Amino acid sequence: MFRVQKIESFDQPELQPYRTMRRQQEHRDQGIFVAEGEKVVRRLLESKFIVVSLLLPEQWLPEYEPLLKTRSEEIQVFVAEKALLETLTGFSMYQGLLAVGKIPARTLLAEILPGLAKPNLFAAADGLTSAENLGVLVRNCAAFNVQALLVGETSGSPFLRRAVRSSMGSIFQLPVIESSNLVESLRELRRQGIRRIAAHPHFQGKTLSQTDFTGDCCILFGSEGYGISPAALATCDEAVAIPMPPAVDSLNVGSAAAVFLYEVNRQREKMG
Repeated sequence: MFRVQKIESFDQPELQPYRTMRRQQEHRDQGIFVAEGEKVVRRLLESKFIVVSLLLPEQWLPEYEPLLKTRSEEIQVFVAEKALLETLTGFSMYQGLLAVGKIPARTLLAEILPGLAKPNLFAAADGLTSAENLGVLVRNCAAFNVQALLVGETSGSPFLRRAVRSSMGSIFQLPVIESSNLVESLRELRRQGIRRIAAHPHFQGKTLSQTDFTGDCCILFGSEGYGISPAALATCDEAVAIPMPPAVDSLNVGSAAAVFLYEVNRQREKMG
């Protein structure tokens, strides 16, 4: 169900989220997020997330009508000239598609654990403040069969606009647990018999290929600048490094996550 309205300005109250796209934390506080780009908007419409509105050039409307007709909620569809849409960003928009969705209710670890297939595979983020890096981590998790991502209180929100964009809409497929106390969440995993493995570039112990990932586990990733906090690291069963030359300090968290999660999947596929 949807209603179409052509606009010539962004004065309407319903368009406020688009006028304030750069105030990402404000959106987070309102329980909404902005999706941008053809693939991301399409994946939002294909998801179970609640969609509030769309903003797009009129020529894109026929492309999206079949998807819009499948939605049960009432969606406001605003159409505008591309030149007007570009005033929102200040630069040329190749596609000019935007949408506002609602952030789902907070998921608790205890709610999802019973229904997950074994062996469990979780990832956790500690201190990731870059929205782009967090979005890439979400995308890697979705690509490599992670069942849920735990995001700690010192990390940014995966529903910030830049994180949603960097995830390429994978955020709509991956269960995310935004923890108010990551250390306690990691301890809860321990109580459930799930090993916590720190991706730690400066550790001189096990390397990736020497580590067994075939059982239930959660891989903890930290920020490039500061790594994993001592408190979070202390909850882990072991710290594991990707072997690299001494001259290379670390990998971007997205690259490190791809390497780690690929190895997890490789080992589990060998199990048959």
